[in-house]
Amino acid sequence: MDAIILQVLNGLDKGSAYALIALGLTLIFGTLGVVNFAHGALFMLGAFCAVTLNVILRASFTTIDETRTDFLGNPLKVETPYVEYWFGPEVGGSIIEWSVPLAILFAIPVMALVGIAMERGLVKHFYKRPHADQILVTFGLAIVLQEIIKAFYGANPIPTPAPDAFSGSFDFGALVGFDAGSIIYPYWRLVYFGFAAAVIAGVFAFLQFTTFGMVVRAGMADRETVGLLGIDIDRRFTFMFALAAIVAGLAGVMYAPINAPNYHMGMDFLVLSFVVVVVGGMGSLPGAVLAGFLLGILESFASMAAVVTLLPGINQVIIYLVAIVILLTRPRGLMGRKGVME
Repeated sequence: MDAIILQVLNGLDKGSAYALIALGLTLIFGTLGVVNFAHGALFMLGAFCAVTLNVILRASFTTIDETRTDFLGNPLKVETPYVEYWFGPEVGGSIIEWSVPLAILFAIPVMALVGIAMERGLVKHFYKRPHADQILVTFGLAIVLQEIIKAFYGANPIPTPAPDAFSGSFDFGALVGFDAGSIIYPYWRLVYFGFAAAVIAGVFAFLQFTTFGMVVRAGMADRETVGLLGIDIDRRFTFMFALAAIVAGLAGVMYAPINAPNYHMGMDFLVLSFVVVVVGGMGSLPGAVLAGFLLGILESFASMAAVVTLLPGINQVIIYLVAIVILLTRPRGLMGRKGVME
């Protein structure tokens, strides 16, 4: 039972990332009808927002400490971060330590601007083009963004630590009545799951309970009629593209301590996220979230040693096998509308 609970926790962790990225993909497809293959790059950009803020906060200047010497007897050179100099060692050190959560505030405007620029500068010219054209141009954009990140940050992963308060592990087994130490799980992965749940709930609440969200949902169902009512639906859809970029970016920010950001991490998640969208149903927001968590848990169980020993490599293909079965038996996906992408 403890092994099952551990795999469920691992699946929720993976599923959180899949669900957040798939949610953004579905927002874009549901509102604009665009298949955005650059969405994984937005996840990557979010992770590098965390890296960038961490680098900025650690920027320092050199001073000479006459009271201390190196092994040769020379006065010791000390690197002092500017934030520690401005706010003091304790406050400045805390700001540096909490750089990843603070990067959320940094990433929101950055990702919104990136989303608006992407939609207004490129994507809007492909609304009425075939999906194949949309895939090619957005995939090309993803490669460009990937190479820009590689040129500025290099090809190696850049570790971005979580705050010390969440750097340890939580004894989940003792909490649910098992022996102490039977289920040990990192704090930050639990934080990531909670953060993903809050973001998903916020997006659904925005679409369900605000006038803006209701208009967007009406536009998703019948864009032409909403336009005839005198509503500038294009501006609202641009906002939704920006919102989707923010969701993907925030997913990347909080994932940075789990997997050190690198220039190709967007591509690693992109294909899996599209599989999640297809399984959940193209254009279905609840389907994207449900499929994200279900496939994350399924992949986690397929990665167990006993399963891999019995079926070598199954953990690498299990999601695609599920997608094949879904496409053959229910082309619209688990919760997709009839006729959409069938």
